[in-house]
Amino acid sequence: MQGILIRTLISMLGLFLASRLIPGVWIEGTGSFILAAFLLGLVNAIVRPLVFLMTLPLTIMTLGLFIFVLNAAMFGLVAAMLDNFEVAGFWSALFGAIIVSITSTIASWYIGPDGRYEVFVVRRR
Repeated sequence: MQGILIRTLISMLGLFLASRLIPGVWIEGTGSFILAAFLLGLVNAIVRPLVFLMTLPLTIMTLGLFIFVLNAAMFGLVAAMLDNFEVAGFWSALFGAIIVSITSTIASWYIGPDGRYEVFVVRRR
């Protein structure tokens, strides 16, 4: 449970950064950030794998670049579900999804699966 909460907070941070850095991404209100982060997690856990399987031939033909389009679509889908979350177009959705992905990836380097801060130390002898 703690891991889900930490990852939702990380997604909120990514959404906040995207709304500040990308001109076409706009989110208003703390509740909208929380709900958008939660919905983004649900969409990425449920909808994205199904869409990925359906578009697998296209992803293979584009050497994996179509995954960026999929991420932008999932970002736009969450924006379409919420009133206080707007995305101006495809490029805004693409760059917003990239910002959220980078934020989540960097945070995942330090957060373990159970939500605790983890650092691995390797010592040579």
